[in-house]
Amino acid sequence: MSSTTDTPPEAQPAGTRPVVRPWDEAAHWSALGRTWRVFGYLLAMMLLSTFALVYLLLTVSLTAGLLVTVVGLFVPGALVLGARGWGNVFRSLARSALGIEVPAPPRRREVHGFWRRLVSMWGDAAGWRALLFGLVAWPLSLLGAILSLTFLAVGVGGITHWSWSRFLPAQRGTDGQLHRGANFGDSYFIDTPPRQVLLIIGGLLFLVIWWYFTRGLGRLFQGLSGALLGPTEGSLRVAHLERTRSVAVQDADARLRRIERDLHDGTQARLVAVAMQIGDVKDRLSEGPDPESAALLGAAHSGLKDTLAELREIARGIHPPALDDGLAVALTTLAARCPLSVAVQTDLRREPDPEIQTIAYYAAAELLSNAVKHSGASRAAVEVSTVRRRVVLRVTDNGHGGAAPGLPGASGGSGLAGLGDRAAAVDGTVDIDSPVGGPTVITVSLPTSAR
Repeated sequence: MSSTTDTPPEAQPAGTRPVVRPWDEAAHWSALGRTWRVFGYLLAMMLLSTFALVYLLLTVSLTAGLLVTVVGLFVPGALVLGARGWGNVFRSLARSALGIEVPAPPRRREVHGFWRRLVSMWGDAAGWRALLFGLVAWPLSLLGAILSLTFLAVGVGGITHWSWSRFLPAQRGTDGQLHRGANFGDSYFIDTPPRQVLLIIGGLLFLVIWWYFTRGLGRLFQGLSGALLGPTEGSLRVAHLERTRSVAVQDADARLRRIERDLHDGTQARLVAVAMQIGDVKDRLSEGPDPESAALLGAAHSGLKDTLAELREIARGIHPPALDDGLAVALTTLAARCPLSVAVQTDLRREPDPEIQTIAYYAAAELLSNAVKHSGASRAAVEVSTVRRRVVLRVTDNGHGGAAPGLPGASGGSGLAGLGDRAAAVDGTVDIDSPVGGPTVITVSLPTSAR
């Protein structure tokens, strides 16, 4: 029978636990150490939760006493915020003793105004959840620690009774003789070898009960810690929206600055040059016919055509005209302009919202540009489809691979990381599969509607 090495707890995915095999001595000692850590956790929680309960009672009593003053409610409000410190202590203890990493709740947002600040302090969910954890943990840890300690003491006492029972004071039984050892009633004493063996077996049974009971309490507190001390789905959602909103604002600002720079450094300079050439021609014609005027007009005409081309390119960067005919047509047009051989496959049962189409188009443009400039690919494929109210865009190239979110994009921007941020702004995701040697497959999933 073969065996494999256990994966360390910190290297395993969340929700898994190490597998302990009977023949693995190192795993046995590790499991025993975890049980002792849980036992220590129960003893520590019995003390800490008592103080947390007192803290909760103090908060409630101050609230009742200061309710009529209104201004005084800032004191218990500050205590609610201070309960976040209890949450930090409980999470740290769970990390060291229970072996789980509970993420901290998002930081409290600062608000201004008397009533808004008071409501914000009193409505701090992280503080109240930490207080609730202390309230629930107090009876559980108290009862659990007492029972666990009882099972452990009875088990250890049972298997070692033979060694220390001789030092117990002698007692006279109902048979008129003196006996030493534990007794059950007035006539049954544990002072013979068969009875000592039975007591040892009973002690081992209590130790097994202690083992499973303590480990079970550890799993119970793991669940409570994750449920009450971590961030809620609502708080994570708010934090995610705040981050993606910030990214969207920064991205829009950067795009506007880039357009302003292109207009100022390129198009505006060309228009100024054309205006000067036309002014020169006007001055020459006012003095009479001049052969050089035709050349100047030709140069001005050429400059105007170049400027119009630049303006079209800038306008395409704001909103590609091909998107007016749908995402499938826009992607086909994009593939036709790409230096690579690009195969396009579309299966759109319904057209996404315009803003989603724009994000998908620029995602495909960025990924194809990366394939051209960084991957060394000779061909690529673009697939887009709608699956369960989501637009799935998949770009594949036969390059050398190694794409990662931290690498810059072909446009000189933030590359794949920026693409992921823009997708996240509408609850989208970016999945990168790019092993060294290729091929690279990048999948962008977006909702069909941003509403």
